[in-house]
Amino acid sequence: MPTTPDMTTASDPALLDSLQHQVAVFARRAEQTRLGGVGQVRNSMDRAAYLLLNRLDKEGPMGVKALAASMGIDSSTVTRQVAPLVDTGLVKRTSHPEDGRAVVLQLSPRGQARLDEVRSSRRELMAELTQDWDPAERESFCALLTRFNSALSARQTSQTAPGGEVSATPES
Repeated sequence: MPTTPDMTTASDPALLDSLQHQVAVFARRAEQTRLGGVGQVRNSMDRAAYLLLNRLDKEGPMGVKALAASMGIDSSTVTRQVAPLVDTGLVKRTSHPEDGRAVVLQLSPRGQARLDEVRSSRRELMAELTQDWDPAERESFCALLTRFNSALSARQTSQTAPGGEVSATPES
């Protein structure tokens, strides 16, 4: 006997249809605006770039393999996504302090300034979009969205392909 309920009978199918539709609309609109801030195209940033810069800011300098593991993506994806960030001076490649042969990726001062600018603009956008929400609604939405993203991440982690490669790219 299955231990997990059949989601089509356990939940309202119309509600699940509405939820998946709203998630799809959100994903499309977020990508269209790149959540670049309050009408400021200059503050838009590619999703992958934002997530990589944010991770380096939060966790500090690290190698490609550590960054890939931290984000739940493979090293070749990180290498490909980091290349334009290095080319534009947002990320620096330096030698590992303990092993000069290894490369460490680090947020450059220019990268930090750019990330701060994008974060500030996105913060303004979030304030504008939720200006008529009370603080409890903002907190609830944030908690539920965090929970939703965690469930997506956990699902993806459980769907690891043979050989340890992740089958899709998570958004964290």
